[in-house]
Amino acid sequence: MAKINITVAATINAPIDKVWSLWTESAHIVHWNYASEDWQTTYAENQPVTGGRFLSHMEARDGSVGFDFTGEYSNVEENRIIEYLLDDDRKVQVTFVSQNNKTVINECFEAEETNPVELQQTGWQAIMNNFKNYAEAYGTVEVLHFEINIKASTDKIYKTLITEDSYREWTSVFNPSSYYIGDWKKGSKILFLGTDKDGKTGGMVSRIKENLTDKFISIEHLGIVKNGDEITSGPEVEGWAGLLENYTLKSTNGISLLEIDIDSNQEFKSYFLETWPKALEKLKSICE
Repeated sequence: MAKINITVAATINAPIDKVWSLWTESAHIVHWNYASEDWQTTYAENQPVTGGRFLSHMEARDGSVGFDFTGEYSNVEENRIIEYLLDDDRKVQVTFVSQNNKTVINECFEAEETNPVELQQTGWQAIMNNFKNYAEAYGTVEVLHFEINIKASTDKIYKTLITEDSYREWTSVFNPSSYYIGDWKKGSKILFLGTDKDGKTGGMVSRIKENLTDKFISIEHLGIVKNGDEITSGPEVEGWAGLLENYTLKSTNGISLLEIDIDSNQEFKSYFLETWPKALEKLKSICE
């Protein structure tokens, strides 16, 4: 029986180089790859080259159900086409066409046999629409990337990142009184706090979006702490709510690579660009 092909599309008000990066980089995929607000992608791996593989862990926000969306790229031509085979043997083709500083994306995929064709088209189009919204808004908030090689195991680095005493030490670069209240279990609420020069407590209200031991941590910021009060709605948190802070650990021949991808609004960009490299050097010195 021949498979049914379904096509979804969008015109993105952004140049093709930008669209390609936002579509293919893992740090961005976790922001837009969901069909409805009660779903999310908590973790993504992507190797956008011919023969490379990809994985997106998609799950309900309440954690009740989830699955890995996986496959292998059969053809990748930068800024032009992506073709891949899902692990359930369905083919997908995505094309990118530049038109007057805009980008037209067409995505054609073979339907699966469990759900109605209309439902599948609606879901994939919703994801495409999320990507359009994310790509067109990107710039007011952008993902900053930092990385460092550390001569230590991923296990040691992971523990140093989150253990209370060592956390206070390496994050002292940001605030000498830095500490947290809560735990690092997936789904848990956690407060990242410190005191200012006047002795007032401030910081972030967050939750642990994902935690893969020795491999990956994703923190989703929900609001701020101001003068000891938690604020999660209103104009004061509009620039913070939903921003992610992701830590990825990889190991090769005894050397570990720690990658940090952090969402930043324009107000804090220069501060993060200055302080994050210092914090990573501090962490490296503790681990080695």
